Amino acid sequence: MTTATIIDQALANRVGNEPVTVEQVTALLNADEVTEPMTVAQVAELLDLSPHTLRYYERIGLVSVPRSQSGHRVYDADSVRRITFLTRMRLSGMSIRDLKEYVDLAAQGESTAPQRLELMQSHRDRIARQIEELQLSLAVTDYKISAYGGICSP
Repeated sequence: MTTATIIDQALANRVGNEPVTVEQVTALLNADEVTEPMTVAQVAELLDLSPHTLRYYERIGLVSVPRSQSGHRVYDADSVRRITFLTRMRLSGMSIRDLKEYVDLAAQGESTAPQRLELMQSHRDRIARQIEELQLSLAVTDYKISAYGGICSP
């Protein structure tokens, strides 16, 4: 599912101007479209990524993808779910280093939940700051549009 599709679905499912809920996000991250093993090309098309990116994520240890008897990558629903999460975190500005730390902690089990929580809270703080900066940029842009006699749409 492409990023644009996920964003469109999230916005369509929210109520008024309310934020998207955790349940809505979970529904967006499901891998229901993966009913049988998929190739690199199929996953790349499904998630709107390059095959190079998928191979890179595997090479650096962000995702583990089983191989067929012939040695080809075979993506299952869990792999697609993990990659979807990774791409959403990258889209929000999370560094590869932080993603690697998160994945490594997750692999160690539940005892690392507090560290993963801290990592996610720090990332959330960075996102909130980015949103504030974007809101300021939007206000400046709106001001300039108004200065030129234009009308800003909501």
